[in-house]
Amino acid sequence: MNAGIPLNDQIYWVGVNDRQTALFEELWPIPDGIAYNSYLILDDQVAIVDGVKDISIDRYIGRIRSLLGGRPVSYLVINHIEPDHSGAIRALCEAFPGMKIVGNKKTMDLLEAFYGIRENLQTVNDGDTLELGKCRLQFHITPMVHWPETMMTYESSHKILFSGDVFGGFSAIEEGIFDDESGDIRRHEDEMLRYFVNVIGKYSVMVQKALAKIRHLDIRMLASTHGLVWRSRPDRAIELYDRWSRYEAEQGAVIVYASMYGNTEKIMETIANSLADARVGIIKVHNVSRVHASYILSDIWRYRAVILGSPTYNTGLFPLMDHLVRLLENKMLRNRIAGLFGSYGWSGGAVKEMTGFVSRMEWDLTDPVIEVKCSATDEDLNKCSLLGSNIAQRLRE
Repeated sequence: MNAGIPLNDQIYWVGVNDRQTALFEELWPIPDGIAYNSYLILDDQVAIVDGVKDISIDRYIGRIRSLLGGRPVSYLVINHIEPDHSGAIRALCEAFPGMKIVGNKKTMDLLEAFYGIRENLQTVNDGDTLELGKCRLQFHITPMVHWPETMMTYESSHKILFSGDVFGGFSAIEEGIFDDESGDIRRHEDEMLRYFVNVIGKYSVMVQKALAKIRHLDIRMLASTHGLVWRSRPDRAIELYDRWSRYEAEQGAVIVYASMYGNTEKIMETIANSLADARVGIIKVHNVSRVHASYILSDIWRYRAVILGSPTYNTGLFPLMDHLVRLLENKMLRNRIAGLFGSYGWSGGAVKEMTGFVSRMEWDLTDPVIEVKCSATDEDLNKCSLLGSNIAQRLRE
């Protein structure tokens, strides 16, 4: 992917794929890499929409130059100033002197704070337009999706929405940048969900406001800053983000557990078998010690029922379960059916902490809450089966 890829006869993808970074934001695993999408508009005046991280800068600028034919760049539009989209900005300013940087007031404040740039700026307000020739850019400020300065840019001639991080996803896109070129669209949608949950999900209320703001636009293509460009079914990407940001869930259950010596795992297996016997849909089981939290969070966001189990560790939650529930609380996920189980040796504490967490989240807690001393008895296992069947009944409702 050495040259720019045309979205149409005037607009090109000129981004880069990153297969070097192991953890996005130094938190979330990206085993299949990630794309930093940047776009070049060739019109009477030339504009770059969104930049890239400070990797592969020579290749990135070379890709732009190969399409310019010696023409100057008039504008750089910044929909989101986070460094994975602005890291190459100094190099762009040096390569294309006289280029104006376009963004809203909060963008300019952060631009100066990050890079000390104060000149060649053009501040835009919500609804402002920028005429390039045939192409006309209209700016829609969508704050806190997921930074305070985030906005989207609509190109009305070709009906393309440059949406910033919204509708983005993990995974490099070297097999083809468009949704209709992917041989495994489900994988991209899964990575889109994992990106949404871990990066944007906390701001779901603001995502809903942003979706309402762009609902009137005739969107024929979605061009975000990460992941696929949706040219065949932009409505599908919008539908997914709408569903996820309203906390809608699919039928199914996620069981997340920790077990130090196998006793809590035995409880988990009994609950899982009870759920399976009830045929409630998908059942996902995650050992919090072996599966990265980003994948667990993604499944919890996807399915209606969440069942958490933990041994007590030093009078509290098992540390990795504690980490997971803190992440969940930060994400502010709503509208889930919950079940709880745990075990302890010489002192309890884990179940009490998980019960407090479910209460704060305002999830719908299902009885019985199970707390086993040391190893489960037959009576305890009967309660586990009952919890599974009660969760199944709630799902059927």
